[in-house]
Amino acid sequence: MTVTPEHTNTDGGPTLPRPANETTVPRAAAAHEPPAAPAVAAGTEAPAAPAVAAGTAAPAAPAVAAGTGAPAAGPATVPEVPHPSPADAPVTRGFLARATFLTAGLSFAGALLGLVRDQALARMFGAGSATDAFLVAWTVPEFAATLLIEDGLAIALIPAFALALARRAQGAPGDPVRTLVASTLPRLALAFAGVAALLAAFAPQVVRVLAPGLPDPALAVDCTRLTATCVLTFGLAGYCSAALRAHRRFLAPAAIYVVYNAGIIAVVLTLGARWGVRAAAAGVAIGGCLMVMAQLPVLGRLLRVQPVAEAGGEESGGRRVGVALLAAVLLFALCRQSQVLIERFLGSTLPSGAISHMNYAQKIAQIPMTLSLMLCTVTFPVVARALADGDTERARDRVERDLALVACMVLAGASVVVACAPQIVELLFQRGAFTGEDTASTVRVMRVYAFGLLAHTLVGALIRSYFSAGRVTWYPLGAMAVGLAVTAGVGASAVGPWGVMGIAAANALGITVTAALLLAGMGPRSIPIRTRRVLAELSRPLAAAAVATPAGAWAAGRADTPVPSLLVGGLTIAAVFLLLGRALGDQGCVTALASLRSVSRRLPHGRSR
Repeated sequence: MTVTPEHTNTDGGPTLPRPANETTVPRAAAAHEPPAAPAVAAGTEAPAAPAVAAGTAAPAAPAVAAGTGAPAAGPATVPEVPHPSPADAPVTRGFLARATFLTAGLSFAGALLGLVRDQALARMFGAGSATDAFLVAWTVPEFAATLLIEDGLAIALIPAFALALARRAQGAPGDPVRTLVASTLPRLALAFAGVAALLAAFAPQVVRVLAPGLPDPALAVDCTRLTATCVLTFGLAGYCSAALRAHRRFLAPAAIYVVYNAGIIAVVLTLGARWGVRAAAAGVAIGGCLMVMAQLPVLGRLLRVQPVAEAGGEESGGRRVGVALLAAVLLFALCRQSQVLIERFLGSTLPSGAISHMNYAQKIAQIPMTLSLMLCTVTFPVVARALADGDTERARDRVERDLALVACMVLAGASVVVACAPQIVELLFQRGAFTGEDTASTVRVMRVYAFGLLAHTLVGALIRSYFSAGRVTWYPLGAMAVGLAVTAGVGASAVGPWGVMGIAAANALGITVTAALLLAGMGPRSIPIRTRRVLAELSRPLAAAAVATPAGAWAAGRADTPVPSLLVGGLTIAAVFLLLGRALGDQGCVTALASLRSVSRRLPHGRSR
């Protein structure tokens, strides 16, 4: 739909106009009224909050004279309450779809730029000792992204912001959202800066622990000192992302990896010939700054809006982000990301290039997981807000639908990864210093990694459910520790006879154990989902993937060049997976086919206008 300028704010989301001196009715008082249909800026931000009709509020409210904003009669007035906010509006299915497509589209663009970044590294530096040294330093931004942007800080902050927004909508004195920011952001920023400084100071020791068998540790130390800056920049970027998503603003948070990877590519192409692989580490530092700059203006505009008249009395931000909650979330994310540490520790004992082959394989294999989890990224603030409002049933239904949909998406992607692995790697990386032998090694590892993609996705979806109410629970950390122990034990046993494939198999097995434990622990510790129903739903896309994968591999083998082979294999997998999934009653396939039919019905109408 088209939105006129006076109804659209500067970052793409809807603005709710409010005439001077107009008063509104608190949400709690008008809860019995049917909400107006929300207006949505196409594909960008949250739906507009329902407008309050003049004189139609609770009986105690005085009538309002038309066009004046002043009471028609009587001295009584309605106390001013917060502006209607897009974060308080009912969430429609159309809004979730548009927000998910927007987030997934920009994330896909960021992932493509990430592949371009990896292509630039592969072309300029190959898969040798210099690349291995950079990838050891790359452990820092990998950990920082998981802890501070994706699974850690956001999981702790979004429920806190959701509760603050709920309190503000109920007319709490002061501004709970500003109070929350004032009480958390300065302390967290100081902590991020301190950790970054310590990491840079102790970079030699960090490299020695991460990769004791590295042939050129001095190069890895230089790169680690440059990438250490991302602890501060990623922390600030993650804070902004959590706050914006809680406000149902998804455009700026979804764009951060686009600007991040663009910054790395620009620095590598500009300074790579002069600085070598250190240019990539400098690009990480610059890219982190760009992530903050992409979001800070949008968040600043949201916080500058005065949603309520200054009132006497104590301001309240609702539930604060406690140290125990933050520790539980960050330790889980740290434990999960430690799988990378185990892989690189074991890979450092293998011949040169082993760590690089694992890195390239993971980058490709994890694309389906990353894209499927975009749905959970969009719906997590919705689940947290439902729990803040006390609506457990709505939260449970949303989580169950999310698990079914992300399983369908990631398994379809995993089928393409397994069936078309040679074509994908050859098309993306086989040029320059990246040889055919590197392609063969990467393909073998990538296919093994793909068997853990469903478990990785379920872990990413389930962990949000455990912390969506903003309460402390240590069960996820225990489940992840068990999976990590499996990864370490199996990896140490398998690296000798199987090399990098043994390490990849250990990763898939360990994360599968964690996913099973998290699914079994849902209920009293989290949102009480119906586990048997979820397992039955997961079995349908699994069966579809088991048939679609060999069919896609056969079809891909009919063509001789990578592009036609990949297209034929991918289309075959899509057709077989969707049709078989539809026949089995898979919710994700049914939704996808219904969307395709809806689009096809609109095309003739669109052409006739």
